[in-house]
Amino acid sequence: MKALFKIKNILLLAVVVQFLSGCTERINLDLDDSTIRLVVEGTLTTDVTEHTVRLTTTTSYYYTQAPPPVSGARVSIFDGEHTIELHETEPGVYKTDADVFGVPNTTYTLNIELAEEIGGFKTYTAQSTLSPAIKVDSVALDYQPKLGSKGLWFIKAKWTSRPGDDFYRFLTYRNGKLLSDSLTKWLTSDDLYEPDTIFTIVDVLSLEEEVNRLNPYDTVTIELDIIDKSFMTFIQDAQSESFGSNPLFSGPPANVKGNISNGAIGYFSAYSYSRCSTLVPEFEEGKKAVRKKK
Repeated sequence: MKALFKIKNILLLAVVVQFLSGCTERINLDLDDSTIRLVVEGTLTTDVTEHTVRLTTTTSYYYTQAPPPVSGARVSIFDGEHTIELHETEPGVYKTDADVFGVPNTTYTLNIELAEEIGGFKTYTAQSTLSPAIKVDSVALDYQPKLGSKGLWFIKAKWTSRPGDDFYRFLTYRNGKLLSDSLTKWLTSDDLYEPDTIFTIVDVLSLEEEVNRLNPYDTVTIELDIIDKSFMTFIQDAQSESFGSNPLFSGPPANVKGNISNGAIGYFSAYSYSRCSTLVPEFEEGKKAVRKKK
């Protein structure tokens, strides 16, 4: 009986080992990359400048280079009365003339006509309504040396909200250079306040990241963009996909919904903005910042 019991244990152990070794088997995923779609990234703001629309295509999951640009397209923006033609300045990059600016309370339509079909279509459109700006009245900086390993800068902005629904995006600049230089760093918010003066945190910079370091007398600028609700949702959904699913084994994410027709990916946004700046006070790492009188 003891011999039989030992043989059974050996057989059971062999089955378990075989099962566990099978769990480590390499799985090759056959990803479907046959469907190519147009990708659109475009903005029109109240700034007087060259406004840009970028056209690329989707690529394979394993594609390691920059997305292929789409050249030779006819791109224009219609404001209800006039058509603004964009010119291709480099492959896949289309710009307006430098004297173009958006007008509040105007709905703009982006029209794209491709030289060749992508995803079964040659023409694509998108619409966005430009809302009036809200002025940023002031910006304040608060250094907390005991938070994080090297301290945190809390950036606060003050503005007055208005009746109705507004949707915000906040961007941060240091000495004129954009720190919020990717979609994952954008802070968005809907209007949670009754018409009132608001003074709240709009960004947090960690001294652990060299790119975010502030030095005394640097100029910090906050930009408040008034965007539409669907653009805010697009940003938040894209950030959610970028940061990954939680829990780990949740279902696959759905495609982020933009506002481009015919199944294209991306967004065309028309928005107004306001900016306000302040100087970084003198401080030492690990000590409270002190603004000295000159």
